Amino acid sequence: MDQGQILEIVNQALISMAIVALPILIPAMLTGITVSLFQAVTQISEQTLTFVPKIFVLIICFLISGPWIFRFISNYAIKIIERVPEISLPAN
Repeated sequence: MDQGQILEIVNQALISMAIVALPILIPAMLTGITVSLFQAVTQISEQTLTFVPKIFVLIICFLISGPWIFRFISNYAIKIIERVPEISLPAN
């Protein structure tokens, strides 16, 4: 396996990681911004106010996108495992 193939696998892994993280990160970010705006407008400085809405949103996002994330990661792992025979170790 040459450097090009290794870089391709690493590139695919990073892209896959970003794709899997987006359905969770985007709603969490939007919820955080909304709660921060609410706190700024009402001048409420309660620390726990930011965590409770995010937890509920993240639980809902995991329930909705969890099966898709599992299938995506499973398919990616199968592709990587199928490429194992291509690996050629250098001779000593």
